[in-house]
Amino acid sequence: MDDLTRTDDVTAEGPLLFARVLDGLGGGRPISWHELQGWQPARPGEMLWVHLYRNEPGVRDWLQSELHIPEPTAELLTGDMSRPRAFRDGDVLVATLRGINFNPGAEPEDMVSMQLWCDGERLVTLRRIPLQTPRDTLAEIDAGHGPGDAGALVTSLTEHMVHRMNAAIVDMNDELTLVEELDFDQEDQEALLRKITLIRRNCLALQRHMGPQHVALEAISRDAPDWFEGHDRREIGETIALLRRYLDDIDVSKESAVVLLDELRGRALAAAERTNYLLTIVAAIFLPLTFLTGLLGINVDGMPGAGEGLHPYAFWAVVVLCFAILVAMLWLFRRWKWL
Repeated sequence: MDDLTRTDDVTAEGPLLFARVLDGLGGGRPISWHELQGWQPARPGEMLWVHLYRNEPGVRDWLQSELHIPEPTAELLTGDMSRPRAFRDGDVLVATLRGINFNPGAEPEDMVSMQLWCDGERLVTLRRIPLQTPRDTLAEIDAGHGPGDAGALVTSLTEHMVHRMNAAIVDMNDELTLVEELDFDQEDQEALLRKITLIRRNCLALQRHMGPQHVALEAISRDAPDWFEGHDRREIGETIALLRRYLDDIDVSKESAVVLLDELRGRALAAAERTNYLLTIVAAIFLPLTFLTGLLGINVDGMPGAGEGLHPYAFWAVVVLCFAILVAMLWLFRRWKWL
């Protein structure tokens, strides 16, 4: 069953997604679920790699009965605790690693976990959600230029998992570059705000998930058993350095998103302040005019210009007076540099 489509279906192969017997020279041959039961290397240099769907019923029991894995470790390998970690148990390396979810409809922050167990002769990887990383290493093995031993296989898996982060980081940086080149005054501010907030949230999620992975890879490099050779430690050290660089890139992207958010919010605040200022100026201009017209509009006897026989031009005199007050206030506001 294809690793990219397998979800909860049950096949004759049980939980097996694929398995290979590595020949120690970069190649490997397929092996079925039935054949790998009780497997032992037929000649020096051979090792077994089994990739399983961990939610299949009976996987935990198989790990305990076939590989003699202790119950706590079997629970870790088949459970939903996906925080990256790695530890050594005698000659066995156990790890939980995370990769970016590139499945259709997934967001970069939707991380996918992969559990790993290796004793130097057998390596078991387990996943629940489809993950492309094992398929990358499998393609190299089937092409005849893959890893030749357990240490190189673990190193290959971690390298592919970390390298795939680059695509998500580049996409986020490209999005930020496009946003930085936009004319904010001509764009929909709300849409820009949502886009930048999404990028920042993705950066925070990647940083939160990949930070522990950095620690897990360091634990593998430092504490792995003797079958994890010196050149494997050097190669995984390079992977750690690459992951550190990616984390630095995520930091830069996150800070860029914060700067863009601050600029958008600053523009919105400035626009609101300009609007409030203009409303205040208009209110200040019309306040005396409103007072004057309200005063002259009261319905009491004795108002100047009201009643029959009084000055016929009283109304126009009031209009001229209001206009003169308006001009005087505009002149004063310009003199005081309020306008």
